[in-house]
Amino acid sequence: MATGETLKKIRRFEELIAWQKARKLTLKIYQVSRQGEFGKDYRLSGQIQGAAVSIMSNIAEGFERGGLGEFHQFLSTAKASCAELRSQLYVALDVGYIDDRTFQDLKTQSEEVGRIIGGLRASVAKQKQNKLNRT
Repeated sequence: MATGETLKKIRRFEELIAWQKARKLTLKIYQVSRQGEFGKDYRLSGQIQGAAVSIMSNIAEGFERGGLGEFHQFLSTAKASCAELRSQLYVALDVGYIDDRTFQDLKTQSEEVGRIIGGLRASVAKQKQNKLNRT
């Protein structure tokens, strides 16, 4: 289902680069948060996994709703979940669940996902405004 002029070429949320990158990030988060002491901290591992899943789920749900306004709102939520995930990465680093290299890799990956979502959100906002200007 397309949600705007530029997005008309995209038929499924799985085609969105933002969703694809979020999916890869989610896999890495699951892999890291299941290891060692991190895997035994059910609260933090569950929270960080939930934040990662929230990113990709909100992209998908917003896209499938079909309206530019709703898609924009869901992208805002997905971007906020990127920040939540990064905050939880700091906790995992600070308590010794992950090393600095793992932290930097995951933080960089989450920042990239956030930037892509931000760009998509700006594009959706522009399309939404253009649609309003035509009516």
